[in-house]
Amino acid sequence: MHRSPLIVTTVAAAAFLLSAPAAAAHVTVQPDHAVQGSYVSVVFHVPSEQKNTTTTRVEVVLPTDHPIASVRTRPLPGWSSQVEKSSLKTPLSTDDGQVTETVSKVVWTGGAIGIDQFEEFELAMGPLPTAGDALVFKVLQTYGNGTVARWIDQPSTTGAEPENPAPVLRLTAAPAKSPSAAAVTPASSSPDVLARVLAVLGLAAATGAAALSVVRRRGTR
Repeated sequence: MHRSPLIVTTVAAAAFLLSAPAAAAHVTVQPDHAVQGSYVSVVFHVPSEQKNTTTTRVEVVLPTDHPIASVRTRPLPGWSSQVEKSSLKTPLSTDDGQVTETVSKVVWTGGAIGIDQFEEFELAMGPLPTAGDALVFKVLQTYGNGTVARWIDQPSTTGAEPENPAPVLRLTAAPAKSPSAAAVTPASSSPDVLARVLAVLGLAAATGAAALSVVRRRGTR
């Protein structure tokens, strides 16, 4: 039986597309942009990709090159979170004093992400670093059958997406502060105001003196 090359090619392409995992199924972080020095709540969107088992463990590793002073977890029904901390070689200065250790890893266990389902794990953190343009969070996703999906690949310098990309939070510079109203007001306005005040006071004094003179004249008659 003779088969058309076009039919064979089409069938092969369809089989490839059906067997290939969807690119959108990667673990991501939202929002994917934040302002340097700010506090932000981020959500790690974790889909369960395997068709015969569930996700039972999610581990988020925070960047050690740009430590974050405060990291808090949000309670998630059915899951328990464990926070691990590491000592800093160089303490961080904050409004509350020196910080000598920060959260380096958060692990969620006890729950399950079903087949073709996803879960969202939230962290509140800050202040974000004032240096650098990105924070890379490595994520290890463990399935019930022992398989571990390692979302740890750094962003490519060429712009191409890595095979197992780590979630990336891009950092933007804080907007410049607008000058205060006092700084905008011309310096010459202060003498003008003072001159007007002195003129009013002088007029009031002159009026009072004239009234007193009239009263005295009437009293001597």
